[in-house]
Amino acid sequence: MNDPSLVIRGGTIVDGTGAAPYEADIALDGARIAAIGRNLSVPRGTEEIDARGQLVTPGFVDIHTHYDAQATWTSRILSSSLHGVTTALLGNCGVGFAPCRPESRDMLVKLMEGVEDLPEVVLTEGLPWNWETFPEYLKALESRPYDMDIATQVPHAALRVHVMGRRGFEREPATAEDRAEMARLAREGIAAGALGFSTSRAIAHRTLAGEPTPTLGAAEIELAEIAGGLGGGWMQLISDFDDPAEEEWERLMRIARLAKRPMTFSLLQRESRPDFWRWLLDRVSDANAEGIRITGQVMGRPVGLMFGWELSQHPFLTRTGYREVAHLPIAERAAALRDPERRARILAEPTADPALHARLNNYARIYKLTPDYEPPPEASVLEQARIQGRDPEDLCYDWMLEEGGRAILNRPLLNYADGNLDAIREMVTHPHTLMGLGDGGAHVGYICDASYTTHMLTHWARDRARGNRLPVEFVVKRLSADNAHALGLKDRGVLAENLKSDLNIIDFQELSIERPDMRYDLPAGGKRLVQGARGYTATICSGQVTQRNGEMTEALPGRLIRGGKQ
Repeated sequence: MNDPSLVIRGGTIVDGTGAAPYEADIALDGARIAAIGRNLSVPRGTEEIDARGQLVTPGFVDIHTHYDAQATWTSRILSSSLHGVTTALLGNCGVGFAPCRPESRDMLVKLMEGVEDLPEVVLTEGLPWNWETFPEYLKALESRPYDMDIATQVPHAALRVHVMGRRGFEREPATAEDRAEMARLAREGIAAGALGFSTSRAIAHRTLAGEPTPTLGAAEIELAEIAGGLGGGWMQLISDFDDPAEEEWERLMRIARLAKRPMTFSLLQRESRPDFWRWLLDRVSDANAEGIRITGQVMGRPVGLMFGWELSQHPFLTRTGYREVAHLPIAERAAALRDPERRARILAEPTADPALHARLNNYARIYKLTPDYEPPPEASVLEQARIQGRDPEDLCYDWMLEEGGRAILNRPLLNYADGNLDAIREMVTHPHTLMGLGDGGAHVGYICDASYTTHMLTHWARDRARGNRLPVEFVVKRLSADNAHALGLKDRGVLAENLKSDLNIIDFQELSIERPDMRYDLPAGGKRLVQGARGYTATICSGQVTQRNGEMTEALPGRLIRGGKQ
């Protein structure tokens, strides 16, 4: 063995395979794991970390992040890099910024603004646009170092707009020539290093002006010709399965059979159809029994909106009395909202858009934000107001004024129809699902789910009190090896000799999720929620420590992954 660059001593190894934890040392030789064993003999002077009493895990692999814009202007992939993630996949849900002609930039910006809540002014100022083709976009990403590795997918909406211009944005049917060119460009992207192709069939994916995503309702022949010519990678999609569900499923299965590529889709429990996820999982099982590789991407906690006076969403968002002061800095805004006259006006006014009422004003489903994300029914605004003999809106208003007007409430929108996480446990433990949907680069003003990796460990492997927990070795495998192998990344996700030295050292008993913090550090002063954690003694990417005890180091060893290679 060459002289190792770093030795981690005496940690409890949770190696990513699902095997029982064991105690050992790990020696790293730069970007590779050189040896694992007890009492490794190494030369004096080699850096060592004492990990006794702590977990040593592979770095986590997040397969659904939307960092497409952020990765072009910063090397820090927050919040994911604060939660043990050492590999992140971009280009999800069919949205992205390449390929793109100069005259089409505004269309892709408006789409990303509406679909993923990234303000137009942030994107306009932040995106360097030093590319036009997808291979040129990869070169732009490759020119920057990161605190983790990143990988990409070819987004369908960008293909459509690049080939068809305004016709593609307005969802006109693609001609045979259009389809052939989209297929060629998708194949070009895969050949250049993308790990897959993504598309959206979700009605909620719209611009702020209400224009649907260009890929909504794309004809089967269009998807089939693109998918059939990929030559590598996987297909990632999101669908409402409302068209009707059986027809949509069979359509996707025909495409998957033709393409002979793995397919993965977002799988969540909806309030309107609380048992529909089981219908989908039954069909996933049938598909895999047939030999079609298909997985559901699931989240280990509710996908929820965060409400607050400083955030982009809350129950009083549309009311005139609030909108009059919404532009003020938060301290001045909170002072204005405490004014008795203004408060009375706001509380007396109904939500302007009835369609938003179920989303913003369902007080039986609004709670104070807590680190376990599984609040009991009695903790809701509605129940607490009943106990206190108050109107729910009155209590909600006051809760958001706590902490100087910066208090955050939680509105579980998906995965919480039963008021507990039992459905999630079934999804997470299904043999044909993957952990994902962190969305760290999206919805930055009202969602902060990139901390789900930490939550999987704290809640499911240690703290859950309202149902069964999961073994820590199972949770680590789901966050690392399963995702890495699904992407074809065979060099990571497991702690073994000669594999990539991406690791976490975790003080498991002290591990916790911090309160989200609103920062105004995006281009043009745009705001975003960032959520940290305590208990990560160190995160290591390619053999270099990128963060210690929650503090980022100067190391930026992360790079663009091309075609399943580091």
